[in-house]
Amino acid sequence: MGSPILSPDSSSHDTTLSAPVASPADSESLSPDELELLAKLEEQNRLLEADSKSMRSMSGSRRNSGSSLVSSSSASSNLSHLEEDTWILWGRIVNEWEEWRRKKEKLLKELIHKGIPHHFRAIVWQLLGNATDMPVKNQYSELLKMSSPCEKLIRRDIARTYPEHDFFKGQDSLGQEVLFNVMKAYSLVDREVGYCQGSAFIVGLLLMQMPEEEAFCVFVRLMQEYRLRELFKPSMAELGLCIYQFEYLLQEQLPELNVHFRSQSFHTSMYASSWFLTLFLTFLPLPVATRIFDIFMYEGLEIIFRVGMAILQYNQTDLIQLDMEGMSQHFQKVIPHQFDSCPDKLILRAYQIKYNPKKMKKLEKEYTTFKNKEMEEQIEIKVSFGLLTGGTLLLWRGCLGQVTRAQEAEENYVIKRELAVARQQCSTASESLERAQDTIRELQQRKYTEQFVSSLQTQLEQSRLQEAELLGALKEMQDKRSSLLPDESNVAQLQEELKLVKLRELETLHCFREMQDTVTELNQCWQHVSRGGGGGHWKESPKKNAMNELQDKLMSMRLREAQAQAELREARLKVLQLESQNQIHGKLVSRQEEESAALQERVQYLTAQNKGLQGQLSEVKRKQAESDCKSKEEVMAVRLREADSMAAMAELRQRIAELEIQKEEGRIQGQLNHSDASQYITQLREQISELKNEVSKSRRSACPLCC
Repeated sequence: MGSPILSPDSSSHDTTLSAPVASPADSESLSPDELELLAKLEEQNRLLEADSKSMRSMSGSRRNSGSSLVSSSSASSNLSHLEEDTWILWGRIVNEWEEWRRKKEKLLKELIHKGIPHHFRAIVWQLLGNATDMPVKNQYSELLKMSSPCEKLIRRDIARTYPEHDFFKGQDSLGQEVLFNVMKAYSLVDREVGYCQGSAFIVGLLLMQMPEEEAFCVFVRLMQEYRLRELFKPSMAELGLCIYQFEYLLQEQLPELNVHFRSQSFHTSMYASSWFLTLFLTFLPLPVATRIFDIFMYEGLEIIFRVGMAILQYNQTDLIQLDMEGMSQHFQKVIPHQFDSCPDKLILRAYQIKYNPKKMKKLEKEYTTFKNKEMEEQIEIKVSFGLLTGGTLLLWRGCLGQVTRAQEAEENYVIKRELAVARQQCSTASESLERAQDTIRELQQRKYTEQFVSSLQTQLEQSRLQEAELLGALKEMQDKRSSLLPDESNVAQLQEELKLVKLRELETLHCFREMQDTVTELNQCWQHVSRGGGGGHWKESPKKNAMNELQDKLMSMRLREAQAQAELREARLKVLQLESQNQIHGKLVSRQEEESAALQERVQYLTAQNKGLQGQLSEVKRKQAESDCKSKEEVMAVRLREADSMAAMAELRQRIAELEIQKEEGRIQGQLNHSDASQYITQLREQISELKNEVSKSRRSACPLCC
């Protein structure tokens, strides 16, 4: 299943129309046809420029209106020719890719800076990333048949990826399905990274340009060769490095803005993290971000540093005057739309920023050294913590338990206070409800206006809603209080751990006493030997001297044996301490996993509830729209009937007037006999009465329609 090739920016043709000027070195390596094509592009650019200037100069004069029309028509024809020439140029670049990469690299770079036409983006991105023939492409269909542990996370975040774009809009749409396939396949290929939230926006942009298999290959190449894999690892060490390097650029090139950010505690990670993780795809409009992505495919993360610094430099005067909240609003609402109509302006400013790759490498080494020292210090702290005696661990455990109990008591007190407030509000709401019911009873006995009764009914509904909200809050407080109370199983586990720690402490004390007894015994033996063989060894016989030497060696051997036993027992004690510490950490991890599972279940429940409410809301909106349409149709039908009735009434009145005229003429002529004339007059009167009856009937039928 392949996704259609979509254009995220309708203005990419316009941005690619201005051809770059080739340098002398590049012009020597170009063929005559290519030189002729570039000359045509430059000539068309000059004509366009002249036409735009002439149009601006003639817009104020009415006499030259005809010539301005001719100029605009010539500009449109030049534009179409220039588009055609641009297509020919990029088609030649794609067909002769290897030659352009080797011999015309500088010219290719300038063309990419001007923007790749969206119809060529799919193949050019694959060529830039060297992702045209990858072995992993053949594994894609097999990966889709497998199951990934990240599927739930991917499904949850898909709806948040480009929610306003037509390709990804709507649940279970084609865009969401192919995005899920690519993210799932990569989570199986690279299990260390798995799935990270920001990567879906990059894959979504790729799917707008190419089928899912090719998008998967390009994404794999981006993760492997463009430092994105280090950015999306669980530790996110590469993101910390990028923030460190960006802070250096900010401090060096915009010192006043850097001081203002520090004074307002506006950290770099608060606004720049998404720039590196999503490559400006969530910060800038899609056409501008796609232009930046064109350059990223050629140069890597350097363009992200440049564009970020250009944005800050452009907004420096405004940001210095704002506080922390104002700066956050400025980053969210003002900055993203500053370059909608002119992405070339942003890219031009980006390449005016000073960027030294050697200095960035040096900063990378400094950051790595700093992080290694930090890790060594943490390891030393852990080791020193592990060498604590059993008694110290027990004391630390007791202190920790006291702190936990104090926190639980404080939270229980806060919950009790909130519970009391909620109960008080509930009682006041119930009292107001009773008063409203009494008022309704009084109203039922008396006769009031309809408006007054409706206002009282709305007040009653509001009080009932308030009561329901208070009851819900009360129930939530009770649940929270019950969840904070200690569980019996947790208490039993803590008691077992306490018993184990006490047993280990007794064992260590016993070993310590045995070592003390051994040391005292050896000291006594040594003193006895030293006193027995005091002075005068040279007077003793050789046998006694040999015996004394053997006793000395024996004592030294016993001392070494005692020392070895002491070291062995010390090692055993350390092993016991590490085992106990490992058990404690294991139980802590299991508890945290249980808590995280409970939180995940709660999040899933809330998500499902939110989806249900959204479905209900959409259903209500649909019914409301249907009812509005029906009411409008009924009103139109009533108005049409009213118009028909009015027309019929006008016709009837006209007929009556004609009959009355005929009656008057009959009277005046007097040609008929008296009887014939009277008979004729009676007939006319009967017709007039019938017409009047019809008019009255039509009026009566029109009155309810008008109402």
